[in-house]
Amino acid sequence: MIALTTAYGLSREPFAQDIPVKDLYPLPGLEAFLQRFEYAITQRLVTVVTGEVGAGKSTSLRAATARLHPSQYCVIPIVATSGSLMELLRQICIQAGDPPASNSIARMLTTVRAVLTDLAAKKQVPILIIDEAHILRLDVFAQIHTLAQVDYDSRSLLPIVLSGQTALIDKLLYHTSRSFASRVVGRSHLESLQREHMEAYLVHHLAVAGGKGDLFADDAVTALHQSSGGILRKAGILARGAMLAAAHERCPVVTAEHVRIATTETL
Repeated sequence: MIALTTAYGLSREPFAQDIPVKDLYPLPGLEAFLQRFEYAITQRLVTVVTGEVGAGKSTSLRAATARLHPSQYCVIPIVATSGSLMELLRQICIQAGDPPASNSIARMLTTVRAVLTDLAAKKQVPILIIDEAHILRLDVFAQIHTLAQVDYDSRSLLPIVLSGQTALIDKLLYHTSRSFASRVVGRSHLESLQREHMEAYLVHHLAVAGGKGDLFADDAVTALHQSSGGILRKAGILARGAMLAAAHERCPVVTAEHVRIATTETL
């Protein structure tokens, strides 16, 4: 297997998922999401970010949480499951460093609130981030608001950030989710990249990796945009595949034909 770093004189693998936050491509709509994220945290309410698979939701969350100082905030990241509210409570306890010790929802709610109150006493704002939130069951949405409410719902213990595919909005609009949905103060939707943004995305990531921005021919950029549908994750995978195809042919420029070859290697 040809190494892209060797073939193109790069200092690191291009289009890597673990790219440092400071080197992330500034997605269209990212700044708007960051503003909504900050406002929801300040008000201790709920914000929602949606998008197709690979559209940059996790990347946006990484960018948002990187701004939070660990002495002031305690991020509690959860990957949603199709389990019950009890399962969600257990995940929160584990992530917060307090292993669950009960099979009673009432007692677990008390435990979670105690954990959140303790964090607040330490002058830390707990932030619950639920990724893949579209997987959550409707009955969880009907009860999730009880996690944070205290003093007859006059104040909230923590802000909540939901990230998921567009089906998440449908679940929030369901009548049993109304109590929780009423706490949403911002909704962001990450669109697929337009053709001009795709070109900027490629140039940016090549520059971060120490490469030349003109490696992809115009027809290759168009082919990548069309084949990926403007979805970042797929675009990155196809771009690497196309670079490998070009390197195999010792071609200094990636063309649309190399992109076509890369598409035969992906699903």
